Amino acid sequence: MRLRYAVLGLSLSMAVTSASAANDAARRLAQDAIIVDTHIDAPGELLSHWDDLGVAAPKKEFDYPRAREGGLDVAFMSIYTSPEEDAAGTAWQTANTQLDAVEAMVARHPDKFAILRSPGDVEKLRKGGRVLLTPGMENGAPIGDDLSRLADFHARGVRYVTLAHSENNRIADSSYAMKKKWGGLSPFGEQVVAEMNRLGIMVDVSHISDDAIRDVLRVTDVPVIASHSGMRHFTPGFERNISDELALAVAKEGGVVQLVFGTGFVSAKAAADMQAYFAASAAFDEENEKLAAAGKPVKSKDAFEKQWKDEHPVPVVHIDAVLDQIDHAVKLLGADHVGIGSDFDGVSGNLPVELRSVADYPNLVEGLQKRGYSDADIRKILGGNLLRVWGEVEKAAKG
Repeated sequence: MRLRYAVLGLSLSMAVTSASAANDAARRLAQDAIIVDTHIDAPGELLSHWDDLGVAAPKKEFDYPRAREGGLDVAFMSIYTSPEEDAAGTAWQTANTQLDAVEAMVARHPDKFAILRSPGDVEKLRKGGRVLLTPGMENGAPIGDDLSRLADFHARGVRYVTLAHSENNRIADSSYAMKKKWGGLSPFGEQVVAEMNRLGIMVDVSHISDDAIRDVLRVTDVPVIASHSGMRHFTPGFERNISDELALAVAKEGGVVQLVFGTGFVSAKAAADMQAYFAASAAFDEENEKLAAAGKPVKSKDAFEKQWKDEHPVPVVHIDAVLDQIDHAVKLLGADHVGIGSDFDGVSGNLPVELRSVADYPNLVEGLQKRGYSDADIRKILGGNLLRVWGEVEKAAKG
């Protein structure tokens, strides 16, 4: 499903499971603060292997018991569709099936989960220890060519859309694409951004190209988010992570950069390997096209993937890599424009040793406390900033 490390040919990092070992002060703050994680890939994982996430699901990184252990209040459920599903015309079907899965979680455990449609309802709905679920659509492919589908998805609870994913689409160029199609947003993409503004759906600039982010900021009338991005400062040349220049532009317009936990985005080596993989894979495919055109046998892509995986093991990283990202972002943007979007269940377990699941937010809190952050700023980073932006987008909506 997702563009995962397994697909990239990268091996799973050290299988260390870390129960949250934070101190009491960090645990108390994690429980009291409103924690909003803007990117958890549970719905796609349920389509791959179903589990009841209202009880312990140890093969997943998100479930209710660990969410409560970690203090998670609002979990944006990633409604992910692939470029292949876009090409096949099945993205709309997949997105609605994942939305059904989110609704089923709530229907099965109404005492544990609730759908959150407005930031103004957080306090009311989280009473009793509920974890609030809000769909965020990763890849605008399910919209197809039909702008009216945005209203349909808004009615189903979708509150942000990541405009593109790992390939260019009808809406925008992807940061991963070796060749760009539009030079930013497409003309249709500009309409999509305007319609999202009208409906009150947050525009997510993670995954899209630098020029597409610039176009979004030119077109939008409200703040935008990067739902799960790293800072490119630590991974030079890796367009998937946001540059200092564009992060500042997002913040200047009132937006927030939600920082990701995945190894491939916080480790310079892993990010470089990912970039190298895309180049090598594209060259491999081009060579096979030439062989096929000449009537010669093509090479095995599976063998290519295995060799790449064997030669490029994912490095083991620790929580300091994420804390360093937060430090840089806060110094650059200010504490009012930084948040968290973990990518739990979306990176094949390639995560910092101390941030293995939704139980581990207290470890992040303790790390921030040790680095001198005030409780007030920690609360902003954990969720306050995202709720502020969401509220501004909702208030400006005309839908």
